[in-house]
Amino acid sequence: MHSLKNDRYLRALLRQPVDVTPVWMMRQAGRYLPEYKATRAQAGDFMSLCKNAELACEVTLQPLRRYDLDAAILFSDILTIPDAMGLGLYFEQGEGPKFSNPITCMADIQNLPAPDPEQELQYVMNAVRTIRKNLQGEVPLIGFSGSPWTLATYMIEGGSSKAFTKIKKMAFSEPQALHLLLDKLADSVILYLNAQIAAGAQSVMVFDTWGGVLSPRDYQDFSLQYMHKIVDGLTRENEGRKIPVTLFTKNAGMWLESIAATGCDGVGLDWTIDIDNAKARVGDKVALQGNMDPSMLYASPERIEQEVKHILAGFGEGPGHVFNLGHGIHLDVPPENAKVFVDAVHKYSAQYHKG
Repeated sequence: MHSLKNDRYLRALLRQPVDVTPVWMMRQAGRYLPEYKATRAQAGDFMSLCKNAELACEVTLQPLRRYDLDAAILFSDILTIPDAMGLGLYFEQGEGPKFSNPITCMADIQNLPAPDPEQELQYVMNAVRTIRKNLQGEVPLIGFSGSPWTLATYMIEGGSSKAFTKIKKMAFSEPQALHLLLDKLADSVILYLNAQIAAGAQSVMVFDTWGGVLSPRDYQDFSLQYMHKIVDGLTRENEGRKIPVTLFTKNAGMWLESIAATGCDGVGLDWTIDIDNAKARVGDKVALQGNMDPSMLYASPERIEQEVKHILAGFGEGPGHVFNLGHGIHLDVPPENAKVFVDAVHKYSAQYHKG
């Protein structure tokens, strides 16, 4: 078994005792850090940064040099799978991701290839291997993927969307086409995450950014069912350790019980639900990750500490909490405020782990 100097993140996800509540931040390697901007400029553009294992490793490690974080997360993008399927991913300045060949019909879906993680997506596995080696057992490495529903939204809308009319049109007028796409994506995500685990990821997370735009029944049919399939297909042990899996749907506080019933280890929470409410409902089944509003990082150090204390008190005693933001850190947050946040979690959480 490979020894980890700090495994409290993995222990917390498995609801095992820890000394303090572990903390990491979604998008912790990113645009709010000046050193990230410098490395990205060196790479030329965002996808070139993702595809260069050494530079992807460098930006993964940058936040760990600044902050006492309890996990590293692979530097990559959720849209690597659709890109590898030939949809032509590109980024417009200030506009986010776009696809030059979006999915429009059943024939497009039938013709989609299943990308081989060690061929078309080998650059991701190379990044995982490089990061894992360079971490030298300091903290665990998290691998990740987008959820089938969230990937499908970008693939059908052709980019970001506000109303999701194209994918919902397919969902309600040609459901068999959308289900075929989601099933293909679930199969690809299983291969992709299992390859990340084989390459050295010690925990994996599925990001379902857009599941919350669905009705409760449609969420079950078009999003959760496919995440459940992924959970069932994942390698759950490697190198003599359990590989915890976390599911995160934004705006899904009302569906926590269904998410917890998939067999995942952790459920990510955004800030629109109180963590005490979430713990009362599912805390004996899964660990909870979250859930400070990322905009709180604009506040004064005193206000940030107050919020951290409030969330820690809401979760209360015992293991099973991974502290995080309720979504990714904003790009104009002062880096020193992120330090206040991380330090406050460790400082004020020890009292809840005396047991």
